[in-house]
Amino acid sequence: KAMAKGADVDKLAAEFADELDTLGVRVAKLEKKADNVKIAGQIRYEYGDYKNSTQLAMNRLRTRLFLSGAVNDDWTYNARLQNDQKLNSDDQTKDDALKLNQAYVTGKIGGAKVIAGRAPHAVGGGNLFDDTAEIVGLSYGKEIKLNAYAGQMDSTANAVFGEACDIWGVGVAGNVGKIGLSAGYDSFDYDKADEAYDNNVYNIGASYQMGAVGINATYLNSDIDAKKGIDTDGFVIGLTYKGAKAAVPGTWGAWAKYYDVGYGTVVGNGEKVGYEMHLISDEANGGFEGYGIGATYTLAKNIVWHLDYYDFEAKETDAECERYIWSRVQLTF
Repeated sequence: KAMAKGADVDKLAAEFADELDTLGVRVAKLEKKADNVKIAGQIRYEYGDYKNSTQLAMNRLRTRLFLSGAVNDDWTYNARLQNDQKLNSDDQTKDDALKLNQAYVTGKIGGAKVIAGRAPHAVGGGNLFDDTAEIVGLSYGKEIKLNAYAGQMDSTANAVFGEACDIWGVGVAGNVGKIGLSAGYDSFDYDKADEAYDNNVYNIGASYQMGAVGINATYLNSDIDAKKGIDTDGFVIGLTYKGAKAAVPGTWGAWAKYYDVGYGTVVGNGEKVGYEMHLISDEANGGFEGYGIGATYTLAKNIVWHLDYYDFEAKETDAECERYIWSRVQLTF
């Protein structure tokens, strides 16, 4: 009987061989498509306490979904969906909004890497600008990397004057032993503002890693001509120790930065208080100086706590401008 059953199975398999083969191909294609698209997520609860600021204290739940899909072996499409729930606001209309705030492709043309679309963008070590912009960028090289970009930054990217502007820049970066060096030139051309506010910034950066300790410094100089006699150059010095690893509970890190920056050398950056940074680096204050300190700690796998404190004062008026405490619990999946 067993032999008979086995023969029947073989007979059925032979009879439906074409159909089974077609089904196998379809399943394989479906699996390939599933592997082709990747989705990751991030949920943040953020609390910010702003002293001496026109901004209200932040009490926000932010959700982000990151999508990526392979176009071919060399090109990938990337997107970011974001929703903000302001827990101290009754404006449900804004809370319900889901925005596609990044959408761009990355790939290769010859030996050059390409990024194009509404994408994350950082220059000047992230001190000059670190946000989202509509750009086309090219980078080339391994030991010495050359890069260039052009595009536009809109008003929501925390531009100095809250206006859209055309941007472009070039840069070079490389290592000399254990020392990382970089230099760049970035231009911000405001269409609506007076030409005197058009801003071109030079920057030079250096970094060094000694085991768990890292040191970095960036010098920035702006040729902005809105007001003669005010400081338009400065520097940022940073120190880092270890760092929290999301996959390893109990890991932690700490950082500190000292800022002495002039007018025009902060356009929009990824610091927790980035928006206020350019308010107090405006023409009247002539830039700002101060410090920031922070720490990170992994509470559980993929759950990291951030705590930061900033204290700034204006350079021209020498008056205390801003103090901030920023706390974030971030879950990734």
